[in-house]
Amino acid sequence: MDDKRFTVLDLLDLDLKEHDALDLRCIGGRKGLGREINGPDINRPGLALSGFFESFAFQRIQLIGRGEAAYLRLRASEGKSAEVDKIFSYPVPCFIFANSEAPEPAFAAAAEAADCPLLLSDLSSTEMASRLMRVLATIFAPKTSAHGVLVEVYGIGILLTGDSGVGKSETALELIERGHRLVADDVVEIRCVSGNILMGSGANKVIGHHMEIRGLGIINVTHLFGVGAIRDKKQVQLICKLEEWDATKVYDRIGTEENTDDILGVKVPRLDIPVKPGRNIPIIVETAAMNERLKKMGYYSAREFNQNILRWLESESARAVYFGRNESI
Repeated sequence: MDDKRFTVLDLLDLDLKEHDALDLRCIGGRKGLGREINGPDINRPGLALSGFFESFAFQRIQLIGRGEAAYLRLRASEGKSAEVDKIFSYPVPCFIFANSEAPEPAFAAAAEAADCPLLLSDLSSTEMASRLMRVLATIFAPKTSAHGVLVEVYGIGILLTGDSGVGKSETALELIERGHRLVADDVVEIRCVSGNILMGSGANKVIGHHMEIRGLGIINVTHLFGVGAIRDKKQVQLICKLEEWDATKVYDRIGTEENTDDILGVKVPRLDIPVKPGRNIPIIVETAAMNERLKKMGYYSAREFNQNILRWLESESARAVYFGRNESI
């Protein structure tokens, strides 16, 4: 991570739920829980356990499944431990034993002597690999922060931005009142997952799902509107930039202009929405969300409008040419 070290102890302390839960517990090598994990990749050390260390990815988390565990038991029954001794000469972050396959006493003793953490999980090796890579990909994803409010409107993650006092929180509050959900207020942490997906969440979980409303103060959205009015994270799919109405500025009135903002190398559609008395900004944001959903389904209202106008002009021209010829006859 770019702002702090991520250790094996941090991995154990992750508060993960449902399909992300790793169900890890430490069964040995506790002195090494401060070892650093440097990336999202994992390794199956089958070749290293058989004595081939040519391309041993020792810097990764080592995942032991049923096959590797059975091989370790076989080697232990034969009284052979040279490969095990050598594997612990490398600064391995930790070993994770899946399927509740506890390590052999000799392996556990070698890990304890090397201060290498041993973790155990009831998950299968396939499921553990899938969840672990997904979790670590999020943790080590490039990230940035944005000043604004992230809300989910009709399933679309919308980032409300703009100068301080323009009405971002008030707009979000009205959207929540209308049944939509708050993700984060004031500071939004954005991570680029899988290279092209921007996931937004609250930068501070302690004050998450609280909002600052000028003249009212800090409110707890969960307590006021219920748990159905919040969510922990959401993909950023549209940016609505709120700005004070500028009479000298020419605003897009048709919708053919497609402005974007670059966030961590990903282009996100942006709408510039002027704010002034009499304009219902929450309804405009709702309409923008529905229009964005149509775009994702392949329907562009502005493009269809242009095509209809062109067809109408062409038909008018053809009519004029036709009747002009008839008159000349």
